[in-house]
Amino acid sequence: MTSPDAHQTSRPAGWESVSHDDPDQILPHVITAKSRNYAGGTTPIHQHPRAQLIYAGLGVMRVETRSGCWVVPPLRGVWIPAFSEHRVMMLGEVHMRTLYFRDKAVPDLPDTCCLMEVSPLLRELILALVAEPLAYDRKGRGGLIAQLILKELRFTKLPALHLPVPTEPRLQQLCQALIAQPDSQQTLEDWADHCHTTGRTLARLFHKETGMSFGHWRQQARLVDALGRLGKGEPVATVAQALGYRSTSAFTVMFKKVLGIEPSRYFAQTTAA
Repeated sequence: MTSPDAHQTSRPAGWESVSHDDPDQILPHVITAKSRNYAGGTTPIHQHPRAQLIYAGLGVMRVETRSGCWVVPPLRGVWIPAFSEHRVMMLGEVHMRTLYFRDKAVPDLPDTCCLMEVSPLLRELILALVAEPLAYDRKGRGGLIAQLILKELRFTKLPALHLPVPTEPRLQQLCQALIAQPDSQQTLEDWADHCHTTGRTLARLFHKETGMSFGHWRQQARLVDALGRLGKGEPVATVAQALGYRSTSAFTVMFKKVLGIEPSRYFAQTTAA
């Protein structure tokens, strides 16, 4: 399972990655598991020879690739195909639990990075495999847990909360500005004037590069930022104001429409691992 990113030769500035060829990557096990706790910080840009599922039992992470970014709260994980360059930013304290998969172990999952739901059963299986020795008995308890993980992944849902990053320079500048200032009320026409083009031209390019309208992308960007803020314990009213919403209720309606639950209850579903 190889990501298209692994075959691209052009790299934006700052994306000089390193390969993490950890000793466990050569184990014959279909799945290996690792556990690491962080007080904060950001990993270097890197890649692995195995596909991986990154999950946080506690805290919130932001995972970035050259083609997009995801905020990962509990009950979610990020699927990263083998050799996909990425970095992980810890938005506060994070207990990271990572599964590494041998090639083609999970053929039904995409060949591109994506956000995944982590069911209560999958969560317990991840924690159980992490508790086993790294080179667990493949015919014993560890092997049975690994097989159950593979079965459970077939029922995994893939949420649509994704923030693709365009490659067109003007759109990149626009998106970076919106990520830095999510409460911006500038319209696409305002940006078009700044770029000495038309709103129609930018709208066409935006959809071509991201598969989304400008309005949909901005909503996704605000949701990504909101999850990071809520995960760090900011009050809903403070988050709504920071994202440019005129009222807390308007933000709550949007949040529930997209994610199916009120922002005040989103993180209350989870327990620390």
